[in-house]
Formats: sequence, C-alpha cells, structure tokens
Amino acid sequence: MNSNAIAAHTLRDTLQKVWGYSEFRHPQEEIICSLLSQQDTLIVMPTGGGKSICFQLPALLQPGLTLVVSPLVALMENQVKELRDRYVPAALLHSELPTHQRKQILQQIERQQLKLLYLSPETLFSAPVWERLRQPQLQINSLILDEAHCLVQWGDTFRPAYRRLGTVRPALLQSKPKGTKIAIAAFTATADPITQTTIQQVLQLQQPQVFRQNPYRPNLHLQVQTVWTPRGRKQKLLKFLQTKPQQAGLIYVRTRRDSEGLAAWLNQQGYTTAAYHAGLSAEERREIEAEWLSGKIPFVICTSAFGMGINKPDVRWVIHFHAPLLLSEYIQEIGRAGRDGKPSIALTLVSEPTGWLDPQDKQRQEFFAQKLRSQYNQAQQLAKKLPKKGEIPRDYESAIALSLLHSTGQLEWQDPFHYIIHQPRLQSSTKLNTDNLINKYLNSRSCRWRFLLSAFGFNQPEFNCKHCDRCY
Repeated sequence: MNSNAIAAHTLRDTLQKVWGYSEFRHPQEEIICSLLSQQDTLIVMPTGGGKSICFQLPALLQPGLTLVVSPLVALMENQVKELRDRYVPAALLHSELPTHQRKQILQQIERQQLKLLYLSPETLFSAPVWERLRQPQLQINSLILDEAHCLVQWGDTFRPAYRRLGTVRPALLQSKPKGTKIAIAAFTATADPITQTTIQQVLQLQQPQVFRQNPYRPNLHLQVQTVWTPRGRKQKLLKFLQTKPQQAGLIYVRTRRDSEGLAAWLNQQGYTTAAYHAGLSAEERREIEAEWLSGKIPFVICTSAFGMGINKPDVRWVIHFHAPLLLSEYIQEIGRAGRDGKPSIALTLVSEPTGWLDPQDKQRQEFFAQKLRSQYNQAQQLAKKLPKKGEIPRDYESAIALSLLHSTGQLEWQDPFHYIIHQPRLQSSTKLNTDNLINKYLNSRSCRWRFLLSAFGFNQPEFNCKHCDRCY
C-alpha cells in the first residue's frame, strides 16, 4: 500500500478514534508514512516518545498481519491489553500460555482475524507458529522489532534467536505470492551508533529510513551519590523517600533476590511497596502493575523486567539502588520518570571508588564480566565440535556458540534453521571488555547529560544542561 493513498486526515481520524489524541507528536506521522509505504525503517526515540503508535496505527490501516517481536512477556501483555481495550484485534503468543489459548490464537492466525501478533524471537521460530506464518494465503505486511537494542544486548550471550531475525523476511517471502513485500522496522530508545549499525546488519535492512531523536530530557535532573557502606546505602534511600511522600517512583535493583530483600526491609520500615521481577507469574505482575498505576503502591522495587511499555506519566523519581551494568539500561530506566514533562529526579547510588567498605557494585560488575568470559570460552570449545554446515542444534549452549560466531562474522544463516561456518576459530569480542561507559559516566566530572548525548551519537561539546549534579 502506498502511503500517498492514505490522506493525512485519515491518519489523524484513526489516531483520534482509537487513541483519543488529536495530533501526532513529532516525528510520529513521518514514521507512520514510512511504514505505510513499506520502507524499512530504524527509529531511535526517547522512552515515552510514543513509539508504539508508530507501528500500531499502520497495522490497522494495512491489509494483512503485522508481526511484533518483543523481548518480555510483561511488555507484550501490557501492549496487547491496551489494544484490546481499544477493540483492536491483537494477540500475543508465549510459552506460558495455556494450551487452549495457544490453539485459539493459532486458529485466529490461520483465519486472518488479527491485525497485530506479538511474540518473542523464540516463539516466532517455534514449529507450530512458523508453519502457519509460512502459509501462502496468510498476508504479512511488516515485521516490527520492538526494543531493538535487545538484539545487541542479548543476541549473542542470552537470547541467541535474536541473531537469526534477519532470515525471517527472505524465508517468509519464499512461501508468499510473487511481488509480496514485507517491511521491517526496528524501534528502540537506546542505540549508540555501533548498535544502530549492528541492528541494520543483522536485520538485513534495505536502504532504511532512519529517525533519530535526541534523548535529552530537560525536566529530568540527574544525580549520582556515593554511599560508603551497605547500611549507608539503605539510610540514603530512606532519607530520599522521606522527602517524597506518596510521590510515584521506581527503585531499580539488579537481581530478583535484591528486589525481594529490599521490598521486605522497606515494608518493615512502614512503606507500602512490592518486589517485581520476571520470576513472578503473569497474574502477580499484573496485580503489582495495577496497584502502582492506580497509586495504591507509590513505588515498586524492580529489576529491568519492569517499565518497558508501561505508561505512567507522573513518575517523579527513579532510583538506581544498584548502578546498572550498561549505559543503555540506564537510559531506558531513567526514561520512566517525568513523561508528563514535569520536573523529576534520576538518582543513582554508587559505592565509593575503592569499594572497600561496600564492595557490592564491584562484585556485581566482576561477576558479570566473569560470566561473559566463561560464555565465550565455552562457545570456543563448542564451536570446534560443531559441523561446519547443518541444522541449528536444539541445545541452548550450541545456539549461543553459533550466535557468537555470527557476531564475529564467521557464520552465515542460510535460513532461520540452517547455518554455514566460514572460519573455524572464534575471534575475541569487544563485549568481553563489558561496558566501561557506565563507570565513566558515574565518575564524570562534566555535565552528565552532555556525556549521555555524546555516548549516543549527539556530540554537543559546549552543552551544559543545568539539570544534573555536575553543572547545576
């Protein structure tokens, strides 16, 4: 479908009718037109910029099905619930679904009753789903990769299926009528120039239109505070909470155990809060989200599993009780605050530089780096034993090894399920150095927003934000 065939007033009418907005934010309309013209597109927009509408609205106006590949069940659940509440025919498939629900959705796909189908990369490549998507009569208009930075962040060491997504379009087109087009669009809030290049290469984007928005948020005040002991970290947190009674906020920690332990301790201090992590059931996650959105729980103690796709405009503060491991995680998570444009605070608590009295941050980073090294060493050994050509093994360790080979340019995917290894030796990866950017950011003596802008490809050497603890 040509975007020119859909008048601007039709786009606005749909926006008003389904979402209740009278005008688009910049550059939503341009992105929607790019997708409607079936142009490959890469979109880097700050958290809260309205990315979802950019692919949901075109899905309604085009014939056929839009596939949305998304990393987290919680994220998919929220988006699909919102769409169904607006009477949009949308569904999600994931491994936790009861068998009868799964069968029902597979039937909806066959009968072409859906406009949007949300699924993880792993579910996309599962036999029952792939078999139905390849049916010649099923019209697929586009493949959307939501939270596309996960392809780079997780694709070769955690979620190897991400590395095969570039094979989806050519494999699907083989089974479709001649002349069929499937556009690919990748959406993310955090992609530095290297990440953008990797996304384009892995997805095999063809002359994509690129939309990049500056991540600067003038209403978001950035602070980093040093804590000297574990007890001092908790006391600093309590002192902050005492100054923000009943304000909506989020406290990020790194592990499930941390979230449960800190939530229990704060409950003992008289605060109403809850631990949120990927280990909870869908019902438990939904209940906590609803209580937080309604204000019954002012703040949640959460891992990175919380926040993606959950829209609460009046979050006044975000605390990183533990410093994140990656700068991209940091940008994602502080972006939950201040979506309504009002002043908000992003506070990170860090151990003093030596880490003698509070070694938790240093131990966490060392554990992450050691785990990464172990994965690469294991992959090196496995890669020597794998056939040079064949079907992707079902075991997780071999899948990781193949993804690592692909990330170093030594492996080619023939289709989603077959590979060829061109070189036997696995080269070292820059990922082994982990992300030292987060440490440089936390210890930076210059404007924090300037550092972030530079890291994500927006160099402004004279910039001083007046909204961080370094230049306020």
